[in-house]
Amino acid sequence: MSVEIASKNNTSRAPKPKWLRVKLPTGKKYTELRGLVDKYKLNTICTSGSCPNMGECWGEGTATFMILGNICTRSCGFCGVKTGRPETVDWDEPEKVARSIKIMNIKHAVLTSVDRDDLKDMGSIMWSETIKAVRRMNPKTTMETLIPDFQGIENHLDRLIKASPEVISHNMETVRRLTREVRIQAKYDRSLNVLKYLKNAGQRRTKTGLMLGLGETREEVIETLHDLKSASVDVVTIGQYLQPSKRHLPVKQFITPDQFEEYREIGLNLGFRHVESSALVRSSYKAQKHIH
Repeated sequence: MSVEIASKNNTSRAPKPKWLRVKLPTGKKYTELRGLVDKYKLNTICTSGSCPNMGECWGEGTATFMILGNICTRSCGFCGVKTGRPETVDWDEPEKVARSIKIMNIKHAVLTSVDRDDLKDMGSIMWSETIKAVRRMNPKTTMETLIPDFQGIENHLDRLIKASPEVISHNMETVRRLTREVRIQAKYDRSLNVLKYLKNAGQRRTKTGLMLGLGETREEVIETLHDLKSASVDVVTIGQYLQPSKRHLPVKQFITPDQFEEYREIGLNLGFRHVESSALVRSSYKAQKHIH
């Protein structure tokens, strides 16, 4: 999880630079979808994570849905999702998500989840069932699945590949040196190997996301891009880390638009199919493009 979680309460910290200011979402499509979400109490991470790109994505018919509850078994220092003992799995969830996508008339759905290290299958069966339910009810909707690492266990990853979403995404989040601090229970090489395995096992499009401003150097970002290219990743998103609350890791640096543009150019020159790189980019930004 999740570069999606933007900040609501940054008031007492250093002022954000002007390029991080967001216009309030507007437009007919956004207003319509917002009304449906409220009316049917639909669970999108776009709203619960206060994503800065919600208006733009919804306007293009893209939305992100979180499965397997909203309590995570991991405690990453950047993420606003609650940590603790998750609730029992809701086996009606695949149908609920598929119905939400139908009600909202979503063209491209991004599915994500908390980590469920408490489950024997780590949630991979629920993932597979949700993809199938979305396909049955919304045959024209394309899908991206933003998955946890499943502790690198290939059986669980195979379930996802077999369900054949258009894109499987797994976020590296940060550079090698900072992984232990930022993603406590995760490992840099394990995440890299997950991405490599997905591609080698026949997944057509693979994708990952990085957030910057946690103290990484330019050289480390470039080294990570090279590592991702070696793992045959197709799509990379790069955005600014924003602190969800005072309890989370502080922002060490606001990356300038010029620096984001440099990373975009480096990524494209390395041969990635798509590189989204700017301050407000989140993992599912422009996601509908990444199926091509």
